[in-house]
Amino acid sequence: MALDGIFLHSIVNALKEDFLNSRVEKINQPEKDEIILTFKKNRKTQKLLISASSNFARINITNNNKENPLKAPMFCMVLRKYLNTATLINITQIDSDRLIVLDFESSDELGFNSVYSLIVEIMGRHSNISLVRQRDNIVMDSIKHITADINTYRVLYSGVEYKYPPASPKLNSFNFSKEDFKNRVVELYSEKAIDNKFFTSMFTGVSSNLSKELIFRLTKENIDLNLDNIEKIYDFCLDIFSKIKENDFFFASYSNNGILKDFHCIELTSLENFHCKSYENPSTLIEEFYFEKDKHDRLNNRSHDLQKIVNNNIDRVKKKIKILQNTLKECEEKQNINLYGELLTANIYSIKKGDKSIDVLNYYSEKEEYITIPLNEFKTPSENVQIYYKKYTKLKKAEENAVVQLKIAKDELNYLESVMANIVNADNYTEIEDIKNELIETGYIAFKKSKKNSKKKPSKPMHFISSDNIDIYVGKNNIQNDYLTLKFAHKNDIWLHTKNIPGSHVIIKCNGEVPENTLLEAANLAGYYSKSKTSSNVPVDYTEVKHVKKPSGSKPGMVIYYTNKTIYITPEIPKVSQI
Repeated sequence: MALDGIFLHSIVNALKEDFLNSRVEKINQPEKDEIILTFKKNRKTQKLLISASSNFARINITNNNKENPLKAPMFCMVLRKYLNTATLINITQIDSDRLIVLDFESSDELGFNSVYSLIVEIMGRHSNISLVRQRDNIVMDSIKHITADINTYRVLYSGVEYKYPPASPKLNSFNFSKEDFKNRVVELYSEKAIDNKFFTSMFTGVSSNLSKELIFRLTKENIDLNLDNIEKIYDFCLDIFSKIKENDFFFASYSNNGILKDFHCIELTSLENFHCKSYENPSTLIEEFYFEKDKHDRLNNRSHDLQKIVNNNIDRVKKKIKILQNTLKECEEKQNINLYGELLTANIYSIKKGDKSIDVLNYYSEKEEYITIPLNEFKTPSENVQIYYKKYTKLKKAEENAVVQLKIAKDELNYLESVMANIVNADNYTEIEDIKNELIETGYIAFKKSKKNSKKKPSKPMHFISSDNIDIYVGKNNIQNDYLTLKFAHKNDIWLHTKNIPGSHVIIKCNGEVPENTLLEAANLAGYYSKSKTSSNVPVDYTEVKHVKKPSGSKPGMVIYYTNKTIYITPEIPKVSQI
C-alpha cells in the first residue's frame, strides 16, 4: 500500500500535462500537514492536494472540498505571499525517489521575477513540504519545522539553507548502467541468496510490494534468482523500467472481500485472485484509495481526547454496575436474615446468654424442619434478635438503593455508548465539536471560556431524500436526536432507532403511511449510523413519533417508546441521496 517512487513517476507525468504553465489562483491549508493549491489554465480550474501526513502522504488532483480553519496557518500565509498568482513552470522527480519539486515563477514587490521551489518529501513520518527560494536556496518556510535536536543531519525552518535528504546508495530506476547494476548485485548478494526485497534493495522508488511483484514475474519467466543469471535479470529490469519511463501504465487497485489491499501504476499479476479495478489516471486512483482512510485517521486523531474521556466514564460506570449487581446478590439473603429474627423472637425465652447457636422449628416452612441459627455468645438474647433485624433493615435499604442506582447507571452507560457511537460515525470536525459541546453540557467535560469571540454554528441533522421522494432526517449527536424527535417531528411522522443498540434517531417526514422502500432505506440509515453498522441482521424499531416520550431528567437522546414494530437490516453504505 506504499506510494512509492515508481507510482510518483506516473503522477508527475500526469501533473505536467494538467498543471504546467497554470497560474495559482488560491492557496488553502485545511490541515496542519496538508495544502491545496487551486490552479487556473484556459478557464479551467483544478485543485492539487499535497499532504505531508505521517500515514497518508501524497500528491494528487482532488475534487473533494475541505473546511478551512478560520485563521490561515503561518505556512499558508507564506505560500500566499510568494506563490499567489505565480505560474508553475516545471515539475521534477529527484532520482526516481519520493522527492518532487514544483518550480513557480512569480514577481516580487519590485516587479522582478523570482523562482520558488515547492519541495515535497513523501517519506512516511518524515514527510514534509518546504518552500525554497531558488536563487540562494533559502527556506522561506516548511510545513513541519525540523530543528537540530530532532535531526542532526539537516534543519528545516524559515531562513536556513535547504539541504536535500541524504542521497541513497541505490540505483536510479530510470538511469543505471549494466556495470553499476552488476556491482550493486555483487555488493548486496555475494554472500546471501536473492530474496523478495531484491528490487527494493537495488533501486530507489521501489516498494516492497512492487519488489514481490517483480520477483513473481521473474519466477514466471523461469529465471532463477542467482548470480549466474545476472545478465537476464539486468535485461528484465531494463525492460520493466523502460516501459514505465515511456509512460506505459496500468492504473488499478486490488481488493479482497471488499477490502482495498494494494494499488499501482503497473499491473500486479501476483494478485491474480484479487478483484482488480482500473482507473484512467493516478490521481483518481489514490484519491479513492486514501481519502476515506485519511479522513478516518484525522477524525480519530481529532476525537482522541473525547474518546478517552468517554471510555474512562464507560469503564467507571461498568465498575459501578458490577458493584451494584454484587450488592443485590448479597441482599438476596435478607429474607433468611429476617426469618432468623422472627424465629429468634418466637423462641427468645429458650435462648441463654453464652449460647453460640440455637436449633429452632421453622414454622414458616411446609416441612417444619429444624434450623440452626448462629448466635453471638457475648450478647443477650434480645441483642441477638436486634442484630438480625438491623442487618435485615440494612440489606433492605441497600437493595432498594442499589435497584435505583443500577437503573441510573445503566441509563448512563447507554448514553455514553451512544456518544461513543456518534464519535465513531462523525464525518467532519464540526460534528466532533458538537459532541464536545454536548459533553460539556452534560458535565463530563469542565467548561472553559474560550478567548475567541467567534462561535461556529452547530451542524444540522443529516437530510436524505428517499427513492419515493420522502424526507428522512438523521441525528448526528444526542442534542440533534432530541431536537428531531421532540421538536422537529410531527406526531404522525415515523421514528426509527436500533433496538437496544446506541445509535441515531431517524425521522421519516411522512405524516401518515410510509412506503415500504422508504421504510427500508430509513431502517438502513438507523443501522448504518449506530454502533452495529458493521453487523448483520440488526433489529430496528419503528413507531409513530407520538409514541416516543422522554423521561423527566434523562440525558440527551434518551427516550422510551411503545407500540413499536421491528425490522431487521444488514447495514450498508446509504444509497439514498443526501442534501
